[in-house]
Amino acid sequence: MTINENVIRPTETMTGDLDTQAWSMPSQYECQSCGAGPMAVFYEMKNVPVHSCLLLHDREQALDFPKRDIALGFCRVCGFIQNVLFDASMLRYSSAYEEQQSFSPRFNVFAEKLAEDLIERYQLRQKQIIEIGCGKGDFLVLISKLGQNRGVGVDPSYIPRRVQAEGVRFIEDFYGERYSHLQGDLICCRHTLEHIPDTHRFVATVRSSVGDRQDSVIFFEVPDIGRVLREIAFWDIYYEHCSYFSLGSLARLFRATGFDVIRLAKAFDDQYLLLDAVPAKGKTKPRLREEDDFEELSREVEFFAANYSARLGEWRNRIDSIRQKHQRAAIWGSGSKCVAFLSTLGIGDELEMIVDINPHRHGMYLAGSGKRISGPRALIEYRPDVVIIMNPIYREEIRQELEDMGLSPQLIAV
Repeated sequence: MTINENVIRPTETMTGDLDTQAWSMPSQYECQSCGAGPMAVFYEMKNVPVHSCLLLHDREQALDFPKRDIALGFCRVCGFIQNVLFDASMLRYSSAYEEQQSFSPRFNVFAEKLAEDLIERYQLRQKQIIEIGCGKGDFLVLISKLGQNRGVGVDPSYIPRRVQAEGVRFIEDFYGERYSHLQGDLICCRHTLEHIPDTHRFVATVRSSVGDRQDSVIFFEVPDIGRVLREIAFWDIYYEHCSYFSLGSLARLFRATGFDVIRLAKAFDDQYLLLDAVPAKGKTKPRLREEDDFEELSREVEFFAANYSARLGEWRNRIDSIRQKHQRAAIWGSGSKCVAFLSTLGIGDELEMIVDINPHRHGMYLAGSGKRISGPRALIEYRPDVVIIMNPIYREEIRQELEDMGLSPQLIAV
């Protein structure tokens, strides 16, 4: 791909020093959500790890992990944002992919409330639940137990017997047309659509699987790109996430593939978007007021493009200050946000310690940086002066755990 020189471009190979120039120059790529084009490229990053949650046993292997480029394009017709340079052949989703979040009490409160709300709203008791991209199966088991439901989960990263329940079975594979026979009273898909490049085809496959069954409810959950743009949260942009949505662009995709969108909401401190839909009978119903966000989204894209270089500079200055003061610093949270944070800023030895509450991550190495992941109790000996928290929603939970270990470092939430 040759991107016009007026589009924001990096000036360093491994970091995000970008010129704040016009973001609106066209590329030759068409939107994978609505088919329009060309898309307007407004952000680029070179040499980022192609996986964030695929953990490595060997540091050298982690350092040599494959890298590719990101160029985010904005569709001026539907508002969809995608990495126009995405190459799905680079990805290797498997049981080595470790994304489980259920070790956090704060996250579990959210998941349980979400499951309870779905059960009450759609009377999901003793029903059939299908989850596309179920991960390790936590949510499917939860909603099945709470509603005495049966369930089928499909995901290549599922690990047998880590999470299980009576009446729930798992298929260790990618969802596709070969599983269109799976019928459910609820078909849910949480934090998977953002990993799918051809979003229109994927959602159309789900619609085809439902057929004429009018009593099936569809529930999708994805990250909110609006928050990422407003907060200039560059750590939430990484290679695995090739597709980004606002409420409006998400709803437009589902309407275009034959669904009636019946509910749109934000959750988890407005980090996540929630969509409920049902099969449309002919022409789709009038749109919801939450869908009218295109102009706002356009301004947010412009704001991000104009200001993210300064944002990177602020963080580099903060990391430099930590180094100059000879402070011990740790990052709490070793997931995708951490990998993107380290690779975008080009951080080396300035941040030595990475900790995570997920025990399945301990002793493993992060793709790209090669940093080793430890459990939180490693901080007792390390005694950090500063702890950078990769998601502010966990701040109080982390503060309490540090206090229980007799530690009181400065907490900095991204």
